[in-house]
Amino acid sequence: MTSVLGIHHITAIGGNAQSLVDFYVKLLRQRLVKRTVNYDDPSTYHLYFGDETGSPGTILTFFPWDGVPRGTIGPGQVTEITYSIPSGSMEAWTQWLSDEKVEFRQTSDAEDTNLVIFTDPDGLPLALRESHEAGTDFRTDAFHSARLTVASSEETEAVLEDFLGYERQAEHGSTLRYGMAGVSGSFLDLDLQPNAKLGQMGIGTVHHIAFRVASDEDQLEMRERLARAGFHVSSVMERHYFKSIYFREPGGILFEIATDGPGFMVDEPLDSLGQSLMLPGWLESQRSEIESLLPPLTA
Repeated sequence: MTSVLGIHHITAIGGNAQSLVDFYVKLLRQRLVKRTVNYDDPSTYHLYFGDETGSPGTILTFFPWDGVPRGTIGPGQVTEITYSIPSGSMEAWTQWLSDEKVEFRQTSDAEDTNLVIFTDPDGLPLALRESHEAGTDFRTDAFHSARLTVASSEETEAVLEDFLGYERQAEHGSTLRYGMAGVSGSFLDLDLQPNAKLGQMGIGTVHHIAFRVASDEDQLEMRERLARAGFHVSSVMERHYFKSIYFREPGGILFEIATDGPGFMVDEPLDSLGQSLMLPGWLESQRSEIESLLPPLTA
């Protein structure tokens, strides 16, 4: 039975595209590994931020829909994204955030490990958590975890356990921590908030979370299992850098199952990732029109 391999990417709705690049590249030390467009709305960018190669498990992507209303965060959404940072680098990071006038607070998580909580320019909740691996680089590494907030948790728990292969590992107040044996950095914190107002999609909120599978065959097997269980699952969609299927879990969060390959170097070399607007073949004939609609972007 196929299980996922952890988090593949997380996609959020942002505002101004340049502000996103400035924050995630200059402040969070991510790489803009791909600038392309939303294939369902080519008049807007789709920006991918991650590690040097855009490895699965490091990628936060954005639809910059400047001008749409600000969203509200609540049940039915991914409500916080936590990055790992090298062990011993927390003090440097808090100093850096202070120097850059980023407001933050310090707390602890389900494993009683220190966290620094803050938001991006659009109000998207982020956190930094020291990993167990020492390092000298001042950087954010892969995702450590994502917080899933729901009004009722039992059916969501069943999806995580029975279909995705996650296991409950800890409990911290209203939050259940899920992880996968032998897979680090892809934890899910399932937060039960039965009395909170449901979240509303908009700027500063997460659109969906994607989970990894190794191959097309694993993705199709997962799709068949979900469909047999009564979930409405999309057809396989070609995203050029991976293939995707989508379904909404019972708590209202949009889940994607994405293949690891072919990856971000399928259309440009490693040393120039993210420097040019890349379009799939079916949109290339519209390049001039698309470029005229997109604001200039400096990375």
